[in-house]
Amino acid sequence: MKSALLGKNTSGVEVGNVSKHGFWLLMDRRELFVPFKDFPWFEDVPIGRLLNVQLLYSHHLYWPDLDVDLSVESIEHPEHFPLTSRVRPRKRRPGTRTRPPGSQARPAGQFRR
Repeated sequence: MKSALLGKNTSGVEVGNVSKHGFWLLMDRRELFVPFKDFPWFEDVPIGRLLNVQLLYSHHLYWPDLDVDLSVESIEHPEHFPLTSRVRPRKRRPGTRTRPPGSQARPAGQFRR
């Protein structure tokens, strides 16, 4: 009796060593280092989410738990892909006031007269 042919390897990529500076991707017989200074959205994620990476195409990586897509080229040459997204400070809602420095919130039920 013959065994059925195995399907195509859908993984093709795995996360190797993780350090405080970044992590290694092992793919297609090569290793790529992903430094947190160039890819900061990976720095504070749980390890399980970091390990869940898919190689969608030979040049496209996807972390479904993080909703992060990266081209392999952006890892190999991060200088060609400068970061353009910045975290913006939260805006106050219209009509709200900020407390002066050093003031405290009033306990519930105490109103200004």
